[in-house]
Amino acid sequence: MPRKKVTDVSGNGGLKRKRGGGKKKDREFSSDDEFDDFEQENTKKSGKPAAKAGLQPVTVADDVKEKIKLEVPKVKGQLLIFGATNWDLIGRKEVPKQQAAYRNLGQNLWGPHRYGCLNDVQVSCVVSGPCAAHSLIITTEGKLWSWGRNEKGQLGHGDTKRLEAPKLVEGLGDEVIVAAACGRNHTMALTENGTVYSFGENKLGQLGQGNQTDAVLSPATIQYNGQPIVKVACGAEFTMIVDCKGNLYSFGCPEYGQLGHNSDGKFIARAQRIGFDCELIPRRVAIFIEKTKDGQVLPVPNVVARDVACGANHTLVLDSQKRVFSWGFGGYGRLGHTEQKDEMVPRLVKLFDFPGRGATQIYCGYQCSFAVNEMGGLFFWGVTNTSRESTMYPKAVQDLCGWKIRSLACGRVGLSHHLGPHCL
Repeated sequence: MPRKKVTDVSGNGGLKRKRGGGKKKDREFSSDDEFDDFEQENTKKSGKPAAKAGLQPVTVADDVKEKIKLEVPKVKGQLLIFGATNWDLIGRKEVPKQQAAYRNLGQNLWGPHRYGCLNDVQVSCVVSGPCAAHSLIITTEGKLWSWGRNEKGQLGHGDTKRLEAPKLVEGLGDEVIVAAACGRNHTMALTENGTVYSFGENKLGQLGQGNQTDAVLSPATIQYNGQPIVKVACGAEFTMIVDCKGNLYSFGCPEYGQLGHNSDGKFIARAQRIGFDCELIPRRVAIFIEKTKDGQVLPVPNVVARDVACGANHTLVLDSQKRVFSWGFGGYGRLGHTEQKDEMVPRLVKLFDFPGRGATQIYCGYQCSFAVNEMGGLFFWGVTNTSRESTMYPKAVQDLCGWKIRSLACGRVGLSHHLGPHCL
């Protein structure tokens, strides 16, 4: 059945609404559902209350809520670390004045090293992020350990002390953790029953706890009581979650449209200062689109999210039909749409929307994106090197042709990969 044509993303007239603190950027709508959601939201006065008065937490009755039990990844092994280890300086171009004493600490490790505190610990999963200077491990027993930079309590130990070696997050000692994600200064942890805990910086609502605070030092559940969550991902100052029904939710900073709600959230707060209308609790991403060569915007129905990945300020989603959608900050082609334009709602990446060419895995670096297709081929788009040369649309990584990619990890300026057997 052909998709219904709409003239642009503002399908309901692009209604305007003023707010007490100044003029907010026009908000556009692409479905009646999105319009109805907006009508239920109350405008806020400048000064920003703790939570939106009209946006209620997602709630599902217990009798219709799915019962699930997620599993810790089956792999196990010992943790080895090498590279830069001065956590106060990682990701910074200059040494902060107040931390000049750390100039000579944390020498680079040129070969693999073990942590003595983990001698008897079997590690199932290692987690960090392209924006993060802290790291996590999940043990085979489902326990979460953390270490690294900790100015905002992103390690979850109830303080802001930097840790040079992994330490058990005692606040989650009674939970079985199966997955986790790291933002720039915040952390999400997913339990076996689909509950999400968050801790760390919360100035922009990236913890999803219904308020905006400088820091949350110990794990606390997000403000959500819907279907169990099965996937979590973090950008720099925002978070994405996926429930067991394939619904996608987001919260945090909307500055470049990376939340997918058709807005960048900007408004003039006071004295010409720009503020952001942050999402403080999980809000469902309801609109998915594709754009034709002649500029037509078409809604894409029946999107069931299966995986999500976040860069600093952009997001990728893989759905049940092996399609890839991207949105958020569009600089240097990291969205794969052949143009450097921010996208406010999820937009289809055309390359993977053909039979036999769908994607099976997605990954985000700080300023780039990756996908593995059905044949095991690796595709890349976005910033290609530190001189900011870029690839504007997905291209196969030629040096890996003939190999099946099994897994991939992305950092700020690079990636690592695990290659499967050679294909002859």
